[in-house]
Amino acid sequence: MKLSDLYAQPGLTLSVEFFPPKTDKGEEALFGEIELIKSLRPAFCSVTYGAGGSTREKTVDLVDRIHRECGLETMCHLTVVGQSKDDARGVLRRLQEKGLENLLALGGDPPAGMANWQPHPDGFQHAVELVREAISFGYFSVAVAGFPEIHPRAKSRASDLGYLKEKIDAGAQAIITQLFFDNDQYYRYFEDVRKLGIQVPIIPGVLPIVSAPQIRRFTALCCARIPPQLEQALSKVENDDNAAIQLGIEYATRQCEALIQFGVTGLHFYSLNKSHSVSAICGNLGI
Repeated sequence: MKLSDLYAQPGLTLSVEFFPPKTDKGEEALFGEIELIKSLRPAFCSVTYGAGGSTREKTVDLVDRIHRECGLETMCHLTVVGQSKDDARGVLRRLQEKGLENLLALGGDPPAGMANWQPHPDGFQHAVELVREAISFGYFSVAVAGFPEIHPRAKSRASDLGYLKEKIDAGAQAIITQLFFDNDQYYRYFEDVRKLGIQVPIIPGVLPIVSAPQIRRFTALCCARIPPQLEQALSKVENDDNAAIQLGIEYATRQCEALIQFGVTGLHFYSLNKSHSVSAICGNLGI
């Protein structure tokens, strides 16, 4: 089922993101976690593409396996960085051949060792071009990324929002946001996007904290802000991952409660390939 149809269904649309494990053992462990996630009845699962497109083959194979073996709808990430136009078209053809019709079109992160983001010399220059290419197949339902606290490479908030509108005008049918820990950032972003006349779903991306050092790395990479109240709580679990996990569950639960009250149509969980926190949060929410 396409994203456009999934988000048109009544009720809250739940989705969960995974990344391709590096080993066969890690992949089998992931499928054990997915079996637990299935009990939550997510509308779909998404699989990341790796910095610089480094997991291209693994991502497509994993999306296909989740779809076939787990009976779940899936969404494949696809990036501009690290691949030529022909490479990207080859991935799109593979997805179509496998009956995988949902896609998240992204600029992507640079590969390890590359300080600055650079497109492939024979590749698309921007994510909007990838959206247009995918839409031209007449097959895919495409989502794009949204940035409540502004894209790290954006010149301004206005330019970032204008670029988002280009992607929607090109045919993208949903926006899934980068992680954030201050809901006011999402509320402001939602209103700014709606003022542009964009009416597609704007799905908040929620990352349950599992480690204080890890979340600091993540937020530094994507230029997200840790609110003072959360920073104070993190300082108390600096060297206690079990306590950090519980803090993450409690904080994300409060975030999601407020987002649901605001009226969001879906929640997209960044699971880090673990089911425990997502399951606990959904249990707290009564989902």
